[in-house]
Amino acid sequence: MIRKIFLLSSLITFSGLYSQKMHTVVKGDNPYNISKKYGISVDELYKLNPKVKDGKITLGEVLVVNKSGATKAVATEKTSSELGKIILQPKQTVYGITKQYQISEAELRKLNPNLDSHMKIGDEVVLPLDKINKFGGSQPVASNVPAANPQTVAVEVKAEENKADEDSYQIQEKDNYYKLTRKFKLTQKELFALNPGLEARGLQPGEIIKIKGEFSNTAAVEEPKATPVSEVSTNTYETTSVSDDYVTYTVQAGDTVFGILNKFGVSLDELLNLNPNLSQGLKTGMVLKIKKLDAGYVKKSGDALNVVLMLPFGFDTDDARARTLSLDFLAGAKLAIERNAAKGQKLDVKVIDAGNEASFKNSLTQINAGNTDLIIGPFFKSSVLQVLDYVKSNKIPVVAPFANTDDLLKYDNLILIETNEMVYADRIVKEVKDAYSDQKIYIVADDDRSKANYLKTNLEKTIRNASVNIVNSPADIQLDKNMMTGQSAPVIAVLANDKDSVGDAFANQMITLSKEVANVKAFSMYYSPVFEKKVDELSAANLVYLMDRKIDTEGDFEKEILAAYKQKYCKTPSKYAVIGFDVVNDMLSRENKKGEIFKQMNKVQTQLATKFEFEKTKNGAYVNKGYRVVRLLPN
Repeated sequence: MIRKIFLLSSLITFSGLYSQKMHTVVKGDNPYNISKKYGISVDELYKLNPKVKDGKITLGEVLVVNKSGATKAVATEKTSSELGKIILQPKQTVYGITKQYQISEAELRKLNPNLDSHMKIGDEVVLPLDKINKFGGSQPVASNVPAANPQTVAVEVKAEENKADEDSYQIQEKDNYYKLTRKFKLTQKELFALNPGLEARGLQPGEIIKIKGEFSNTAAVEEPKATPVSEVSTNTYETTSVSDDYVTYTVQAGDTVFGILNKFGVSLDELLNLNPNLSQGLKTGMVLKIKKLDAGYVKKSGDALNVVLMLPFGFDTDDARARTLSLDFLAGAKLAIERNAAKGQKLDVKVIDAGNEASFKNSLTQINAGNTDLIIGPFFKSSVLQVLDYVKSNKIPVVAPFANTDDLLKYDNLILIETNEMVYADRIVKEVKDAYSDQKIYIVADDDRSKANYLKTNLEKTIRNASVNIVNSPADIQLDKNMMTGQSAPVIAVLANDKDSVGDAFANQMITLSKEVANVKAFSMYYSPVFEKKVDELSAANLVYLMDRKIDTEGDFEKEILAAYKQKYCKTPSKYAVIGFDVVNDMLSRENKKGEIFKQMNKVQTQLATKFEFEKTKNGAYVNKGYRVVRLLPN
């Protein structure tokens, strides 16, 4: 039963009562989804609206959608009689515009239907003229534009879920990707697949989207969320993954056939045989089959999954640090195991003391290679290599929670959890490029300078005539001088050192410089505790930093897990307890009764704090490339 809710505000007045139900056409509407929404046929829709010809409808058009519906109030939204246009300046964003001009994102997008494709410097954005005059300051104004005609808007909400039908959903004013993916148990990638074009145009209030289809049974992925001070977002790789029995690749902007052949080491004939439509041309967004997967691991007998946890408790060497780390990891792992067992998963879990690197070989004999379906651990690279050698004839999946180096990539039964630092470096290069406006760039290096040199090389390749300087200390970051005026000029600074003490010094230096001149910009490859302690001060430096894990304490799933952990252990989870839960819960959720974990590696999943988004490398291993981008926005 539909419950009518009438919106009252200073912008809305009631125009009267009608005996017919009305629908205002919004972006994404077509005769089919409108008729489906209101339970009438397309022919009936045409009969009720004779002006609709050949299925053509226009945005804002008001349609009759039933013959004799219940009496209903209709609201008329008064739009501002005068509109204007501003000219986009460097660094302006959708979020920044809504904040500066005190306008909702929904209203901004309503005035600018193609907003996302018109956000380049010099582009024009339509806004209410009174808001431009009141909040624009020195913002360049293009011109006035004709006023929008008042529209008749029918407002109705289903009592239970605001859905058009069981397979569709009508976007509401406060919806975002995070809420939708969690609500309907979809990943962002699946949501976009069900709704072509949604990623480009964004969520439009009133639009009907599909929320069920062939992709409806996978885990949810956390989406970017804006807060008054900081914006936390996740990076989404949609390149190489696994689908059914093939390695697949999603074509990116700038890709060429030659580049794809070279990247994956396949021939043109092989690629065309798997992708006949490629003969019509390479298009961004195409999903290509690259090659047939090698036969993966399949369990040999029994219903229960036999899982081995190899943790370096350090009892033989009395290594207290390793023991603490392992016990914390095990605490989180046990919670994940119990949760999956409660859901009906049959598990036989064996915990092995992996000792230390010197005594590790003795631990291998405790693994029954003929009846083990998954090995999580050990922690150290040398031990991981020994496990891989021990199970090479069985191809048992091995999960390395912390080790991640290039020489591990050749093992196709290996799953690497830690995101490689060069992935972070590549993202920092992109962030700096997007923020760059002819400033001097400083990079604070660590002792071996390899990451700093990588950043410098790629920044100089990416940004024409960039002035990039590698320094050893944050104290060496200094404001530039304007040659014409002699005044101080802002700079860009990048932290490529993971020591907390250097992070403290970097934060303090950037706070000092941002007080002297506006538009200083700071970036960090690493998280440092000082970033959360001094959020307000670092917001003035526009700090952007990357981190592998962050708990959304407002999320329902996260609240549930934190409460369960506290009930079980009477404390909040430590960093390694969180990692233990995330790794084990993610891996067990990908397993089926046959132990075919590799068939589920294409699912993007966010656990308590970690985003898992695996890419199968050219050499064979699966590498997690999920991480978070945290932006501190000026007040």
